[in-house]
Amino acid sequence: MTSKLADRNVLITGGCGSIGSKIVSRLADREPNLIRVLDNSEQRLAAFQGSFEEREPEMDYVLANIRDKDQLTIAMRDVDVVFHVAAMKHVPMVEDNPYGAVQTNIEGTRNVVEAAAESDVDRLLGVSTDKAANPSSTMGSTKLIAERIISSFDKYCSADDLVLGSVRFGNVVGTEGSVVPLFYEQIEAGGPLTVTDPSMTRFVMLPEDAAQFAIDSCLNMDGGEVFVKKMPALTVGDLAEAMRRQYAPQFGYDPDEIEIELIGAKPGERYHEKLVARDEIRYTDEREDHFVLHPHYDELEFTNSLEDEYTSNSTRHMSQSEIVSIVQQATASPNGDSDSTIQETDVDADGVTPLPINPDTATAEFGDGDE
Repeated sequence: MTSKLADRNVLITGGCGSIGSKIVSRLADREPNLIRVLDNSEQRLAAFQGSFEEREPEMDYVLANIRDKDQLTIAMRDVDVVFHVAAMKHVPMVEDNPYGAVQTNIEGTRNVVEAAAESDVDRLLGVSTDKAANPSSTMGSTKLIAERIISSFDKYCSADDLVLGSVRFGNVVGTEGSVVPLFYEQIEAGGPLTVTDPSMTRFVMLPEDAAQFAIDSCLNMDGGEVFVKKMPALTVGDLAEAMRRQYAPQFGYDPDEIEIELIGAKPGERYHEKLVARDEIRYTDEREDHFVLHPHYDELEFTNSLEDEYTSNSTRHMSQSEIVSIVQQATASPNGDSDSTIQETDVDADGVTPLPINPDTATAEFGDGDE
């Protein structure tokens, strides 16, 4: 697989975000000729550029917005592979701003795939979310349409040498806007922990695993598929309790002194996430560590062990010790010190400069995989 990226030119939209930046780091080990990082935040792009000054391969930085197809066409000159990560992904914010989400998640995706076709790109992978499976939110709905745009373009409008597909993630622990840095900040302040509902469940994975799965899926896709990684889940209540037990003593508190305040679900949030919806099972092929959702127009025979929807309520739930371990791994600094890089920023929309955490909007999500 390394040879498919060696000496190639690769572009990542939303490349300064939590997942985009991890993909950039992983790609650097594949010996590409060029990595082009596209983002629409001037500040984040400048900071990102400084962190990669001493690294190989050649890095290129483009300040652009995926809503502008002309900018994308210029950015994709001489590009061979595209990872499309940029999106609006904060569920309550998108509920309040559906027009912007349509412009970015739907029209922006259309711009990306059309610019890729016109620029003779070889492979394009779109990064999606579990909220796209039988969506209940505006964000999930726009991401499902983005998936369908990519799959449809692969079949009907693709250039002969362009292969397109998507990857659908659960929640990525410790990323911007996720509940992990919020809980950490609230514990440091002595509480309370604002919990939507302790029985809510979410799929979880590490940022590094998400980035590696995206790269592997891009290299293995035949065209039109949606790749879904198998992953464990946890409850919001278990996460709050595990972090309270782990971090309260570090700030001089008894864990029982940190109160938990139940605030209820936000608009668009669902209690249990889905990675494979019931209507998608018949198009799903199962592999050892992932599922492959084939386009609905494929007349093929598929086998899987799913008896019903693949949800965060029906899969294995992590123990509190496992939760502590994954939080520590996700928040470890490059030198291995845990908890030193817990982020205190809200989710960005297509690379928009992050905002301070707001406990009224960042209370149930662990960090969407499509960041």
